[in-house]
Amino acid sequence: MPSSAVRAFTDPDEYAAAIRQGVSEMTVTGRGVFRAEIVRIDLHQLWMQRFTENMSRIRHTTGLGGRAVIAFPAQAGPTQSWQGAALTPAMLIRHREGASYYHRSAGASATAAMSLSLAEVAAISTTFAGCDVSPPRDSLVVTPSPSAMTRLQRLHAAAGHIAKTQPDVIAHPASARGLEQALIEAMVACLATGDTSEERSARRRHAIIMQRFHRMLAEHPGQPLYIPEICQAIGVAERTLRVCCQEQLGTSPKHFLVMRRMQLVRRELGLADPKTTTVTEVATRYGFWQFGQFAGTYKSIFGELPSVTLAREGG
Repeated sequence: MPSSAVRAFTDPDEYAAAIRQGVSEMTVTGRGVFRAEIVRIDLHQLWMQRFTENMSRIRHTTGLGGRAVIAFPAQAGPTQSWQGAALTPAMLIRHREGASYYHRSAGASATAAMSLSLAEVAAISTTFAGCDVSPPRDSLVVTPSPSAMTRLQRLHAAAGHIAKTQPDVIAHPASARGLEQALIEAMVACLATGDTSEERSARRRHAIIMQRFHRMLAEHPGQPLYIPEICQAIGVAERTLRVCCQEQLGTSPKHFLVMRRMQLVRRELGLADPKTTTVTEVATRYGFWQFGQFAGTYKSIFGELPSVTLAREGG
């Protein structure tokens, strides 16, 4: 049954958990109160999502597989990059099945995604002879013809607008089927006319290093990590890790880890009981020892002092 939903978020972890067709982790690199929105649309075979965020962030996603996924910037704006490659609204990404990748935005951004089951993709490839829309062996950045990309952008945006203003239209089976077929045709046209560029060999090597880097973070959830131990564990020099992080995350590994530790502090303060927990206890647990500087940096990132987070959100 076709359906749609619109959800708003202020917690980056809740937002990341709501992103479908993958396991995502979010590190917000902007400063202030985070706000995001997901518009999700399920048609008969086609799944769609539209994401908007109000500040810069780095997102790591590991795909679940089983579906062919494409994604693209939904509007012009601050730079978005995928695995270190700059993206524009004229481009789209064809993800390989179960892809693991970093996606970064340099400010407020909007992103669109679409996916089809592999069985449906096989049927479409037969219907549209000569156009293979199955997931590629390696993820690709595609630049379709301007007219094809414009049509896909407009249809995707129109679907998102209808989901927000007239969700009953999406829920109507006949209307949903018409919209779905138009979107599939637009997607196929983009893939049939697009120029593709595979990842350069150096970027592939860097991607492997970043996968090890992310695995190290994933294996130590909730724990502060530091550059020397990470470099030793994943077997790379600090300079190499710095180059890879600058390329794919847009920042140094040290700054990224500080932001990660800040978010871990905020998460724990939000869950803690202020009657039995102090900000100092939590801050030192995550490696922050200069308390005045810590409190100032925390406020500049999240828009409030850590003591306010503990008092308001704690148990």
